[in-house]
Amino acid sequence: MLVCLLSACDGASETPGSKAPASLKIAGVTVKRSAELHAALPDTVKKSGTVRVATDVPYAPFEMFAKEGDSELTGLDYDLGQALGARLGVRFAFTPQKFDGIVPAIQAGKFDAAMSAITDNKERQQVVDFVDYSQSGSGILVAKGNPHKIATLDDLCGRKAAVQAATNQLKLLKAHQQECGGREAEIQTFPKDSDAQLALRSGKVDAEVLTKPAAGWTAKTADAGKAFDLVEDAEAPGGYNASPNGIAISKKLPQLTDAVQKALQSLIDDGTVKKIFAQYGVASIALESATKNAAVD
Repeated sequence: MLVCLLSACDGASETPGSKAPASLKIAGVTVKRSAELHAALPDTVKKSGTVRVATDVPYAPFEMFAKEGDSELTGLDYDLGQALGARLGVRFAFTPQKFDGIVPAIQAGKFDAAMSAITDNKERQQVVDFVDYSQSGSGILVAKGNPHKIATLDDLCGRKAAVQAATNQLKLLKAHQQECGGREAEIQTFPKDSDAQLALRSGKVDAEVLTKPAAGWTAKTADAGKAFDLVEDAEAPGGYNASPNGIAISKKLPQLTDAVQKALQSLIDDGTVKKIFAQYGVASIALESATKNAAVD
């Protein structure tokens, strides 16, 4: 079982079978246990004191290892899970699991839930329920100070735009060319995001298009936040072509789904969720309402 990060839990630690603390400090916020929400949990979860959570590591900024070669976890999903556990009065115990095996493992009863930036879609809704907490699409990364004043996808028209090859972001850029009115963007593809960012650093391109969570995390962490800026388009807070991400929960545990949804909404309402997301440079992708099975396509 994984121990709780000192940075996330203000010095508290967990061991297998340990009792959930009455409160936990996460992202500078003290999250307190709700007796009402704890009472709403399934009896099996109350008895064990643990929600078994699958996650595919690493996928920054959602889930990462705290240090290379270490099993200790950090990341947006991990911190949010600890906050939810603190509010519900149970432990959210995260265990690494390959992404394509997550939903089958929930169906098999190995896990109660999963937090791994999972896209809520109709196909997955057939076998698990979702409590949605964020929306993720494509974002724009620019050099620090945004020298070309890029504010929207339209502003890439006539400019040099970097993108990783064979991605949805490349499809997005190609599809948007018809909106440029003869001033198409010069699209440059790279094998990896890191290669595209090197081109952006050197001024060979004016912007990079990548997933918005990755863009926000890169802007926050590269050179301690001094290398890049994330473009915030008010018309696309979650990014372009954004879809909901959700906590996947076993259909055998409807009470857990309802309790998690209420706990998440309480953390949205008191500002905890925004503060957790802000730690990872992606406050804008947080949902304002904890929806259930929100995907419509």
